[in-house]
Amino acid sequence: MTTLTSTTDTVTRDALAVLQPGFTGTTAPDWLLRRVGEGLSSVGLFGRNIESPEQLSALTAQLRAERDDVLVAIDEEGGDVTRLEVRHGSSFPGNLALGSVDDVALTRAVAQELGRRLADCGVNLNWAPSADVNSNPGNPVIGVRSFGADPHLVARHTAAYVEGLQAAGVAACTKHFPGHGDTAVDSHHALPRIDVDLETLHARELVPFRAAIAAGSKSVMSAHILLPALDPHRPATLSPQILTGLLREELGYDGLIVTDAVEMQAIASTYGIERGSVLAVAAGADALCVGGGLDDDSTVLRLRDALVAAVRAGELPEERLADAAARVRALASWTRRARGAVSEPGAAVQEGTAPGTGHSTGIGTDIGLVAARRAVKVTGTAAPLTEPPYVAAFTPVANIAVGAETPWGIAAELTRLLPGTETGAYSGGPHDTAPGADVLRAAGERRIVAVVRDAHRHPWMTEALDTVLAARPDTIVVEMGVPQADPRGALHVATHGAARVCGLAAAEAIVSPT
Repeated sequence: MTTLTSTTDTVTRDALAVLQPGFTGTTAPDWLLRRVGEGLSSVGLFGRNIESPEQLSALTAQLRAERDDVLVAIDEEGGDVTRLEVRHGSSFPGNLALGSVDDVALTRAVAQELGRRLADCGVNLNWAPSADVNSNPGNPVIGVRSFGADPHLVARHTAAYVEGLQAAGVAACTKHFPGHGDTAVDSHHALPRIDVDLETLHARELVPFRAAIAAGSKSVMSAHILLPALDPHRPATLSPQILTGLLREELGYDGLIVTDAVEMQAIASTYGIERGSVLAVAAGADALCVGGGLDDDSTVLRLRDALVAAVRAGELPEERLADAAARVRALASWTRRARGAVSEPGAAVQEGTAPGTGHSTGIGTDIGLVAARRAVKVTGTAAPLTEPPYVAAFTPVANIAVGAETPWGIAAELTRLLPGTETGAYSGGPHDTAPGADVLRAAGERRIVAVVRDAHRHPWMTEALDTVLAARPDTIVVEMGVPQADPRGALHVATHGAARVCGLAAAEAIVSPT
């Protein structure tokens, strides 16, 4: 185990302690192990770092050989945002599916089972759940990551999720404070602005965060959003009025405050990551997430040195940095005590079969599949599928949080249930011709299953559906994003998410038992 050198002073150790960097590769690089030995208290994992549960367990063991209480964090929401199963799609439905079922015991059980799997791999901090109220249906980055548009529904499921995750010994990180649900801009690319008054903020955005705090959420993640009613000048991540005045003092939160990734353009393009990091800690943040895009030793050293220089220059009080580092270490101590307090799976894990088919699903009959099946809503009275169809997947550009590398849809599941199913993928944009005619030509005489994702946000997708439905009214439409009030198609299947398990549940719902 590496020991601290005498030249590493307290301020430098504290500056390292507040960083949560990522890295490239499936084993820990030498530079990362060296920084952990020097005082780095947290490491962030992304899809690029994970190949299998066994490999992930070996990686976390490698980190803990340097520091037993290191925080190993991951962005594992389940549903559309998965890192554990980034190459295949999640075995758990996401928040919107759970909110649509509205069974808090189910949400708690799903979160606990997800937490158990994380803990088994050595992960002890999960940047989840999303407590955002998806009040803007055009939101490009939250959508199905939210439990819904009702603040009180979101609140009760946020609390249940926090309780379930932490019962498995994994710290929750409720995000994105004070609420990212009413934005029309993705903060990965620019700075969103929410123009609501304080009354609306308290009645809508803050309701789930109050519930999370009451449930004991060990950490809260800030949002890179501008709320002029609270601070007209700085985004929440950099705002003393929001992080200290609102979250700490008014809401009484005493846990760890983590920033969203500081290299996101909402911060990086306006303040720069060094200046942004200093301002975030000065405002009340305790840990700086970095590494989704910046993942090398030079970034860690730049941020460490920027914090140290700010203390030396009197721009960042040494006591504030020390307090932040102490909160990180306190959470690390909690996770070490909680290690081993993992419960058994909440349901059987025998491999299941699709109802009435005898075909293997490839997914364990566990709480994730149970939840996904309950979340599916089928509208219409048309006959289900009995012959192999043509599956047309209308594919939008995935936001960065979800990632384009995770497969989605129902083609693989339908092929398993109805061998001979044919598939095609279609995309479009503001200046492209909607591909409805292409779908009709490719389908021939086969019945069409049109699979969409947030069709209401993509005019090209709506136009393509218009063309297909006009010519082939027996088409089945599967919406794997946020469903709207006007279901379309001879059968309309709303899955409330695009996780692999949601695709399986949808396929089961539209195939006639044989």
